[in-house]
Amino acid sequence: MHSNRRAARSKVSVRVVAMVTAAVAAAVLVVVSLQTGSGEATAGTAATGGAAQHGAGHAGAGFSGATAAEAQGPQKVTEVDRTFLVKVRQAGLWEIPAGRLAQTHASSEAVKRAGLHLLDGHSKLDQLVREDAKILGVQLPNEATEEQQGFVTQLENAQGAEFDRLFANLLRSSHGKIFATIAEVRAATQNDLIRRHARQANQTVLDHMEVLEDTGLVDAATFAEVEAAVAPK
Repeated sequence: MHSNRRAARSKVSVRVVAMVTAAVAAAVLVVVSLQTGSGEATAGTAATGGAAQHGAGHAGAGFSGATAAEAQGPQKVTEVDRTFLVKVRQAGLWEIPAGRLAQTHASSEAVKRAGLHLLDGHSKLDQLVREDAKILGVQLPNEATEEQQGFVTQLENAQGAEFDRLFANLLRSSHGKIFATIAEVRAATQNDLIRRHARQANQTVLDHMEVLEDTGLVDAATFAEVEAAVAPK
């Protein structure tokens, strides 16, 4: 009798254990399934969000670029802008030859040095002015003015100390006058290329005035002439 009861209890226990084990296994499967699905959903959401942000970034960049280009549009070129480019071109057409003459006609090392600065500075400005004029549709001259050609002739006919003094004063006078013009152009122009050009011209002309003054040969009369020329009318 007792034996039959123990056998019955044993069978019940086995059934309970089997049922519990099955329930646990089922619960584990559910948890794993939920975690996997959540992970995939999260990954899918991240990928979708990333793609959306990436696309939005491109769309935003394209919009910004188009807007900037539309806002800028063709830039105005005034008569003052055109005259400025012409004057820069004409300055190079006589000051580059003057710089070369300083290497063969001057007796002062300071004058020769100033001539090298003119050669270097105006060669760079001349390249820049031709590039900008082409972009802006400005016609440039291929000859210096008659007055400037006359300056070159004077320098060609001078030697030694005479050349040194003539060179220092002619070039300092010319640079002083154009220096004031550059400031006026830079202050008023609405054209980005002209602004850039005026900035470069300002730096170049300032350097040339300083090396010419360093020769110690610029007369007080030259400074007075420049002052009279640039004074407000």
